[in-house]
Amino acid sequence: MAEAAKKIEEKKIIDEGLERGAEELTSERIEQVINRVLKGESGARLKAYVDTCIHCGLCSEACHYYLSHDNDPRWSPVGKVKQTLWEMLKKKGKVSPDFIRHASEIASTECNCCKRCAMYCPFGIDIAYMMLTVRRICHLLGVTPLYIQDTAHSHAVTLNQMWVKDDEWIDTLQWQEEEAQAEIPTLRIPLEKEGADIMYSVIGPEPKFQAQLIYQAAVIMDVAGVNWTMPATPGWDNSDMAMYTGDNEIMGRIKRAHFETALRLKVKRIVMGECGHAFRSVVDMGNRWLGWRMPPIPIVHAIDFFDELLSQGKIKVAKKFEATVTLHDPCNVIRGGGLHEKSRQVINTLCDHLVEMHPNREHNYCCCAGGGVINCGPPYKLKRVESNRIKAEQLFAAKARGAKVIVAPCHNCHSGLEDINHHYGLGMEIKFIGDILYDVMEKPA
Repeated sequence: MAEAAKKIEEKKIIDEGLERGAEELTSERIEQVINRVLKGESGARLKAYVDTCIHCGLCSEACHYYLSHDNDPRWSPVGKVKQTLWEMLKKKGKVSPDFIRHASEIASTECNCCKRCAMYCPFGIDIAYMMLTVRRICHLLGVTPLYIQDTAHSHAVTLNQMWVKDDEWIDTLQWQEEEAQAEIPTLRIPLEKEGADIMYSVIGPEPKFQAQLIYQAAVIMDVAGVNWTMPATPGWDNSDMAMYTGDNEIMGRIKRAHFETALRLKVKRIVMGECGHAFRSVVDMGNRWLGWRMPPIPIVHAIDFFDELLSQGKIKVAKKFEATVTLHDPCNVIRGGGLHEKSRQVINTLCDHLVEMHPNREHNYCCCAGGGVINCGPPYKLKRVESNRIKAEQLFAAKARGAKVIVAPCHNCHSGLEDINHHYGLGMEIKFIGDILYDVMEKPA
């Protein structure tokens, strides 16, 4: 254990968001904020979890961090709670600034809040909720990793994740419309169309780095004959990193803007792109912070939407995708949204051969990028990929059975798997479902 502790100390990461934030703390402020959250914001749910846990450790085998670090108990879900929240409770908030710095690093960069551990807890304790409570405390104390805090600032200022200005957003849509018209001359990306059946929403990285996904969505909508629109105002971005920093106030602001944009346009429903954390933010957390049990307007994930278009014959497959694929199950839309069978129905409609990872569906291992972890930036990249060796082993096994392509219907999963792919030398290609659908669908001659 001493050698392991020394190794961890050697790898200590310097993060200005944590270091400078902790420097400004006083014991009085720490105690005040911890007790404010634990007594004023958490209530019976947290008490039930804390009082019910019997420290059995059955959650450990469910955690990719624990498995990837040779079963070191420090990385187990219960170990992370013991190092953070339980200490705050036991000492009634009387902890040091250095403790808060360390607690923030654990909660923000050593847990993806994927909820896999909750499935294996005999009492169903939601450790993700407990880690998010720690993040909330650290946010209120001003101790949050620098990179993800910058993203939360972008949400606060621009109501999108990537500091995309209003004119840049519109320019990108018009640019992708022009590109797509080279393929389908009559295609339009309708802006601000009131009363459309669908408002299509995306996350900030799409106009910033992955505009081709907007192109593909426009072609799919056009060929399917969908009555759709996209907003020209803030509220187009359905992503939400403030949800993962514990900044619930900003989370509420950006979700309200998203919902109110759809209501202003009088659309029948929102269809969102392939994103997991955004799905969680609009149907599980942001809406409930605002007081809605469910969103005020129906929200459909891309997996559901693709399944609908294919099953209704609005999109037809010209020729199936030939390369053997394996399917990554994103935590928030599979474990959290129950779309595991629909995603397979879509893949089997589009692809010749699917090789399953093991375990799969709601038991699949997390990509280690979600939960805001990848958004904590380059300082934690090596730590992140080394903490998901178990996922690399799972992918190697799928590759040995013929899989050449990983299908990942989630942006953070896509990015996290790319890092794992390169770090461990998997040599596999990674695609969204939309990439494959666009390639194999029938298009106008």
